[in-house]
Amino acid sequence: MIDPVILVHGGAGDIPEWRVPLKMHGVRKAVKTGYEILSNSEGCVLDAVEAAIKVMEDDEAFNAGKGSVLTIKGTIEMDAIIMEGKNLKTGAVAGLSNVAHPVSIAKLVMDSTPHIFLAGPGANTFACEKGVPFVPDDELITDFARQALEDFLHGKGEATSEVGKETKYGTVGAVAIDRHGRMACATSTGGMTGKLPGRVGDTPLVGAGGYCDDASGASSATGHGESIARVCLCHHIIGLMQSGLGPKQATELALTNMNKRTGGTAGAITLSNKGEVGIYFNSKRMAWAYAQNGEIHSGINPDEDEIESI
Repeated sequence: MIDPVILVHGGAGDIPEWRVPLKMHGVRKAVKTGYEILSNSEGCVLDAVEAAIKVMEDDEAFNAGKGSVLTIKGTIEMDAIIMEGKNLKTGAVAGLSNVAHPVSIAKLVMDSTPHIFLAGPGANTFACEKGVPFVPDDELITDFARQALEDFLHGKGEATSEVGKETKYGTVGAVAIDRHGRMACATSTGGMTGKLPGRVGDTPLVGAGGYCDDASGASSATGHGESIARVCLCHHIIGLMQSGLGPKQATELALTNMNKRTGGTAGAITLSNKGEVGIYFNSKRMAWAYAQNGEIHSGINPDEDEIESI
């Protein structure tokens, strides 16, 4: 038997100081929610990562669900993935709009279709057919997202599609292992401010934004999406673990390689199939938290680790 662990991130990048407390509150709340499920003897690891992601999708401090950033046309297009490690079952969505929880639509794709990925209008139609409530744009678009697009359009905000430029917003992710060694990962995002309609980054791509295999571990990524996708970051991390590296070493080595090859920055969270934790980012900051053995560890700056009892 393994001590259950759930590890989450709230996005990597140039996170402004005033958003730090909001991020930290959000990742701690998410990890507590997921850990409650894992602590139950009947708790499902997939339910745990989905629940943790949903907490952050409901939180305006994160770039996922409510709080998603806007395309250059002022619209929301959300992406998400969820994966389990026993049979490598996967569900993903891209270009989704007017739903509160993209990760739950990804799970529906995994559980109720023969496919692994639905995109655009087809994904929205699928959600509607499954009875997922329609959420108006006004309930998803925040003042912060509107201002970020205004800044972008007037050249005051960062062109976050450029390699080397760090976003101020945050993709969310979660990885977990239950007492039986079953693993899961999930990642959800609104993408990047000012993106072209139809743009898809790393998040919903198997092996890029997330990957999970009970034989080795689980990983979720955040950062410059095009760079992450070009190196299949999460699959690279898991591959390095299969060759004998621990999760911390594997995560750091894969991110260092990505930066050298593409110039992009990012972060990732990783768990081994023994419950060992790996956290690394080469961006300025990355909000993260994990729960294990009745304690929550969290941080956002390099080498930071705050500990509290649950």
